[in-house]
Amino acid sequence: MFYLVYVSVAAESVAKDELLDILSKSRTANAEAGITGMLLYKDGNFMQVLEGEEDAVRALYARIRRDPRHLGIVTVVEGQREARCFGDWSMGFQDLGAPEARAVPGYSEFLNTPLTAEEFSKNPGQCERLLWAFKRGE
Repeated sequence: MFYLVYVSVAAESVAKDELLDILSKSRTANAEAGITGMLLYKDGNFMQVLEGEEDAVRALYARIRRDPRHLGIVTVVEGQREARCFGDWSMGFQDLGAPEARAVPGYSEFLNTPLTAEEFSKNPGQCERLLWAFKRGE
């Protein structure tokens, strides 16, 4: 199973209803392509893990890279795993700026880490820890 984690900056401010609309459309398209994953959003920054067949994930990532709503896209980590880590999520979502994020069991200030390339490029494993923290809090 191929996986890829990237971070990006929203080109414009994104309202919560816009995020939910993007998520709804993405869930449908990703399910059809056999892609699962999780999307985190905070203060205009995105972190997303995509997993599935490598060709499908790379094709989706190429579309994301061309999407004018994303700036400064950086691949943090990619590779192969034996199985899906986010298989139960056609596409999970968490707005880390929302008050509900602090209600996640085991919340810590680590979960308040900025979703920036500078933060995660130095330590790609940290982005996976963040994604797993929210998966466990599902």
